[in-house]
Amino acid sequence: TNLAGVLGGALVEDGVVDVDLTYKIETMGCQMNQADSERMEGQLMSLGIRPLLEDETVTKSSGLFEETVKESKRKPDVIVLNTCSIRDHAEQKVYSYLGPHAKRKRDGEDVTIIVAGCVAQQEGQSLLRRVPEIDLVMGPQYANRISDLLEDVANGNQVVATEASHIMEDATKPRRQSQVCGWVNVIYGCNERCTYCIVPTTRGVEQSRPVESIVEEVTELVGQGFKEVTLLGQNIDAYGRDMKPKRKFSDLMRIVGSIPGLERLRFVTSHPRYMSLGVVDAVADTPTACEYFHIPFQSGSNAILNAMGRGHTREKFLSIVERVRNRLPDAAITADVIVGFPGETEQDFLDTLDIMEQVKFDSVNTAAYSPRPNTPAATWENQLDEETKQDRLRRINELNLKHATERRARMMGRVVKVLVEERNVKVPTQVMGRTTHGYIVYFDGDIDELRGRLINVKIDTTEKFYLAGKRTDEVAISL
Repeated sequence: TNLAGVLGGALVEDGVVDVDLTYKIETMGCQMNQADSERMEGQLMSLGIRPLLEDETVTKSSGLFEETVKESKRKPDVIVLNTCSIRDHAEQKVYSYLGPHAKRKRDGEDVTIIVAGCVAQQEGQSLLRRVPEIDLVMGPQYANRISDLLEDVANGNQVVATEASHIMEDATKPRRQSQVCGWVNVIYGCNERCTYCIVPTTRGVEQSRPVESIVEEVTELVGQGFKEVTLLGQNIDAYGRDMKPKRKFSDLMRIVGSIPGLERLRFVTSHPRYMSLGVVDAVADTPTACEYFHIPFQSGSNAILNAMGRGHTREKFLSIVERVRNRLPDAAITADVIVGFPGETEQDFLDTLDIMEQVKFDSVNTAAYSPRPNTPAATWENQLDEETKQDRLRRINELNLKHATERRARMMGRVVKVLVEERNVKVPTQVMGRTTHGYIVYFDGDIDELRGRLINVKIDTTEKFYLAGKRTDEVAISL
């Protein structure tokens, strides 16, 4: 295969790859998967494989006596599907996506098919049984080692890499999807055992990265012109508890936040069980830290929280919110919530709506419970019917939209500092950026001039999930 030729050096001459190999990565799911995809892209590019462009075509000649030329859309030589197993029907979506690529292989095309991420970890060998055309199945813990695994593939092997592994520091550089904002993993895995969640099974135990490695990566990003960094962890507040001596996430925030040239620092995801009030203080005391907290509470009912195995109460969650509101009154708070969990009564659901009313979140990721493979809650007999789950999802979404609208409406007339990221795809004469709260803001401007700059914008339009305004010389004031 061409892949074997490139990796084996047969198609490399004077350090230059002699064949034009392309890849395409499709990423499902969370920011952790996006960060993993960036790392895999960096490794593929280091092997001399380039990203397939959207509008690429190939020209083929055919005909024995009269040559005809046919142009068709080019397809990638290496396809990577980075999967997520959180939502319902995740496995079916994977098999549906793989179908056309598997057919290419059956038709004799030289294509390498890779399934990565949480569904790969969950399904393992069974993926190969269902789709024998797959070349490589790899769990999230191998995102830094895709180049090593591809060497086995190039030698003619089908490879399944899903066993537990210590996550190594990666010498190659991720291919970042943004020129302004970068993701940086600080802790991998999760030691929690929430009864509805498959993440500990698919992403393994917690492994914190050394402070020095994190600082080095962020410093390099700043040197490349990145203005904002988001620190990532499935349970980021657990950072450092697996280290000797133990470290605190709040200390890491202060260290990273003081790196010269960094404009903004964010982090996700917090767990109410472990989130210390010191993290709130670190955000308040670190000028680069954004006044934004993502803290999933999942349910407002203590009975359901206990059944979920969350390890915290509604009172603990509300105490964290109170600390945020006291130290940073204008901060944005977002969350995740599940409705229709097995055994959830109408009163349990009303307790969840009560927390929504007390906090008034800037936005909430809502989901109706769906049983996931290899999770305890999936086997319980007290499952709710779909009609009840969908009714509760509708009701909580209505409240979510109401609060999101109210929270953004308070920005009317205010001058905010916007970090410009990209062009507004719907209105090309506008640019898109975000406030420190994470609110999307649109305003007129040239993206080539403004990308990566902090611009003061006076808000004159507020909607459910975005703001709009005009550039101003007025100074943005934090409340």
